[in-house]
Amino acid sequence: MSQFTAASAFRHDQPPITAVLAVQLGTPQAPEAGPVRTYLAEFLSDPRVIEIPRFVWLPILHGIILRTRPARSAAKYASIWTDEGSPLAVHSQRQSKMLGGYLGESGQAVEVALAMRYGQPSIASVLRELRERNLTRLLVLPLYPQYAGSSVGTALDAVMRELATWRNPPELRTIKHFHDDPGYINALAEKVREHWRLEGEPDKLLMSFHGVPESTLLQGDPYHCECLVSARLLAQALDLPRERWQVSFQSRLGRARWLQPYTEATLRKLGAEGTGRLDVICPGFVADCLETLEEIAIEGRHTYEEAGGKGFRYIDCLNESPAFIHALTGVVARNLQGWPTARLDAAGHQAADQALAERQARAIQAGAAR
Repeated sequence: MSQFTAASAFRHDQPPITAVLAVQLGTPQAPEAGPVRTYLAEFLSDPRVIEIPRFVWLPILHGIILRTRPARSAAKYASIWTDEGSPLAVHSQRQSKMLGGYLGESGQAVEVALAMRYGQPSIASVLRELRERNLTRLLVLPLYPQYAGSSVGTALDAVMRELATWRNPPELRTIKHFHDDPGYINALAEKVREHWRLEGEPDKLLMSFHGVPESTLLQGDPYHCECLVSARLLAQALDLPRERWQVSFQSRLGRARWLQPYTEATLRKLGAEGTGRLDVICPGFVADCLETLEEIAIEGRHTYEEAGGKGFRYIDCLNESPAFIHALTGVVARNLQGWPTARLDAAGHQAADQALAERQARAIQAGAAR
């Protein structure tokens, strides 16, 4: 048996498709200990996420963490779960559908498919479904504005591992980041301005990004720098003076030194200083999830108010913001340049079919002449 795989019923006359694979982190299938344990086992086993030698880390993961953490995490997921399911999954599905619609309206004949790095639908399963329909060109869009090895890097790893087993892999392009894209920055600014229009302006705006170990910065991961660029550009778009905005990093895991200042410590410090009205936004997350809705909107508020702060407001993620989907459409369109993705009218389809038939006829004639 060949080590390479192929579509179950490949046809040489099957029309090729160009696809955009949007990749998000993933989520448990339900806010219960069992599904959360399954999700955490996959997530925390990734060497891109936990860069500790396997012989040291895996006994800790399976012997301690996966025995104690799933129940606590399940309770947190339950506090933000909706009737439709996981907020991250719901928003990501809507974003993908809207992106496909926006691309179609702009004249791009491109399919948009959503996959999760951990959990379902998996990257491998989505790619194989696309292969059944003759996937010919693939653009990978990790839904993270800033590049980190533990987010974008591992998503690209998973794509490459799957395609390495294919007999006929597609042409491949990847989007590494869009942290300084004007459309992305404008979408963030519009989100903040709309919040301020309804709620009034705060004394300070805190921009909380997901944290990573400080060692990754020292080893060349650009994540920290790209977060600071995004924050600075957003502050400029909002005309905020330097003393009215601040950056912090959340979701620290373990005892190692991570990027600082830590969000929890920053909230406690600002509350104790009597900052007054504080708004918090999470620019590194494009869809609301556990880290934004529970860690910031619920726990962050509690930390700030317990320290003496007054007037905490969380600003939602971009989610299905039309400005954000428009920005993603621009990012994707720029990366599709040079590929034949223009949507054809009836005459165009007829001409394309005729050209294909002529190429096949020439190939058959050339083969017969040998």
